[in-house]
Amino acid sequence: MTPTHSTAITQPNSAPIPGRTPTASPTKHYAQPGLLLGYAVVLLGGLMMLAPFYFMFVFATHTNSEILAVPPPLWFGSAFVENLAELLKALPYFWNNLGWSTYVALAVTALNLFFCSLAGYAFALLDFRGRERLFGAVMATMLLPGFVGLVPTVLTMSWLGWMNQHRALIVPGACGALGIFMMRQYISAAVPKELIEAARMDGCSEFGIFVRIVWPLITPALGTLGLITFISSWNNFMGPLVILRDMDRYTVPLALRALQGTGQTQWGAICAGAAVAVVPLLIIFAMASRRLIDGLTAGAVKS
Repeated sequence: MTPTHSTAITQPNSAPIPGRTPTASPTKHYAQPGLLLGYAVVLLGGLMMLAPFYFMFVFATHTNSEILAVPPPLWFGSAFVENLAELLKALPYFWNNLGWSTYVALAVTALNLFFCSLAGYAFALLDFRGRERLFGAVMATMLLPGFVGLVPTVLTMSWLGWMNQHRALIVPGACGALGIFMMRQYISAAVPKELIEAARMDGCSEFGIFVRIVWPLITPALGTLGLITFISSWNNFMGPLVILRDMDRYTVPLALRALQGTGQTQWGAICAGAAVAVVPLLIIFAMASRRLIDGLTAGAVKS
């Protein structure tokens, strides 16, 4: 008998290979309804957060009557120079206020970077009696609302004779529990203890170890803390409100608040001043955004 041949054509790779699990066909993640819903929620949240900034810049270019119209303007106008002139007429010391805000924010940021990183190094890599209890006491201060310390701060600054002086804003803000916590956590994860021990055996002092070894290794965390501290100090309102008395020594948030007097509030002038004041923050954020992300995500993925 002549052997019969099957007419079925078999694919060379159709048979399963022993010891290998068949792989499922890749799914298109972008087509999943849940993922699309997540993207929509994130987009909506981003638009809601950007809306106040957008309208601030838009209203800075319109007159007061146009801002109060219904519906309000949705695109830029041509009254920015007029609003800026109105702002400088009502606040003749506005540029001084802007300079004082820059001075205070830079001083507070520099002191925070130094003292918080130094304290974080001590809590992370130094062994001393009562370290954990002291660190717990520092962290407990984060549970207190900020306004709780206003009265003791004012009494202390008055006793020192520092009222109506910017040092009363700089010295109390020179170090914070949040910065100490960030530095301690980052140093514990990023700085090898073996490297510190080797430097000690070579005769390097503790401050020398901090400056030469630890400081260069924690630059992402320093960038993050610096950005957070600068923005917080720049936007501080309650501190200058209870400390400063003369308008030529006001910071920008307090100076803009002074425009809301008894007469008709010039919203165009206020928005123009706010737009000018927020430009430095946008520039700093754009320059330090990558450093901010690096510092916030450091240690999130463990090898």
